[in-house]
Amino acid sequence: MSGQMDNINASKTHLTRAWGFLTDIDAVRAEGVYVYDKKGRRYTDFTSGHAVCNIGHNHPAVVESIKRQAESLIHAGSIFYYPSLLELADRLCGIMPAGMDRFFFANSGAEAVEGALKLARHRTGRQGIISFTGAFHGRTLGAVSITSSSVKYRERYHPLLPSVYRALYPYCYRCMVGKEEARCDTDCIEHIEYLFRHEVSPEEVAAIIIEPVLGEGGYVPPPKPFLVKLREVCDRHGILLIFDEVQSGMGRTCRWLAQEHFGVKPDIITLAKGIASGMPLSAIVSTPELMDAWPPGAHGTTFGGNPISCAAAVATIDAIRADGLLEKSEALSMIVYERLRKLKSECGVIGDVRGLGYMIGVEFVKDGRKPDTDSVKRLKEACLARDLIILECGTEKNVIRFIPPLVTTEAQMDESMGIFEDAVRKL
Repeated sequence: MSGQMDNINASKTHLTRAWGFLTDIDAVRAEGVYVYDKKGRRYTDFTSGHAVCNIGHNHPAVVESIKRQAESLIHAGSIFYYPSLLELADRLCGIMPAGMDRFFFANSGAEAVEGALKLARHRTGRQGIISFTGAFHGRTLGAVSITSSSVKYRERYHPLLPSVYRALYPYCYRCMVGKEEARCDTDCIEHIEYLFRHEVSPEEVAAIIIEPVLGEGGYVPPPKPFLVKLREVCDRHGILLIFDEVQSGMGRTCRWLAQEHFGVKPDIITLAKGIASGMPLSAIVSTPELMDAWPPGAHGTTFGGNPISCAAAVATIDAIRADGLLEKSEALSMIVYERLRKLKSECGVIGDVRGLGYMIGVEFVKDGRKPDTDSVKRLKEACLARDLIILECGTEKNVIRFIPPLVTTEAQMDESMGIFEDAVRKL
């Protein structure tokens, strides 16, 4: 068999259909913002490998760190300690909120979420979990029980985790309580109080888990007062607040954590995706008070905190710092938002432009505010035809999410934005 399509067709013969791929690109190598297929065609990846390669594909410092670690120690299996594990904990202590210096390392975002839920239940002795409409927390059974960004992730898997309750996420552009954005008084918080009156006593709730920027559900930052009031609700009732920063963390919003934009500190944080530039790694982060109450054997892992993954994470953090990527990307992101808002004013198909840093959502609408899924599909195809890879999100898949690597240069950004703007104007 020869040729790119033959390889893709052969893969489809052996891989389950459940494992969906965004494109038919047969990638052979990647570097920075670019991915190359076997014919040498170059694509600009503004998905960052699904918000994983925050410092670009195959960053030289990460590659070198992986090589060095692979030559000395590949696996430990929770049998012994090793330098990269402790180095990573030290690096994370420098970027996590004060006092949050205890870690459990796993392999994926879903694993981190599962562990966070277990920690919350174990620590409080309560069972109830509150999550939010449109949330995505993973696809394992516990994580999918608190996920509602799409019914397809949940159908035919019931019964799911019990004692899970759903609150309204403050998606202001599509307010579920009918308020206008300028007049909103964070009424979504009142819905949590409704849950306490009608569905679950707050004394039975172990944790409230929220994405500080809604990811799969539409790239929606909440109003700052909402998260402030949510913290107050948790404090009042002894409920643990979990921030799922799997997608929004590790520089994605041009801060180490999205929560830094709001000045709200949770009790537990989950990290994954961008933490190790493509190596499988995730983390549960909390305080000594919470973590030390977890006795040995209450939670565990065989592959979590793999030596190579930890080494890659250390190199990732060091590269972000050494290259000043948070500051550089934040400055460039302001130009991107300005261009997108100008495009919105020119084109009626764009209903909203929103986001934080390089977590940018552009919502497409028709006939007022009706979700325009078809335009997003055509946009993706038009951009891919010009070698720009972009990704959609939202419950109706009518939001384009820009997830460029932090290493994107001004010239690369200008070229990619030009392709996108041209495609929008031709809709």
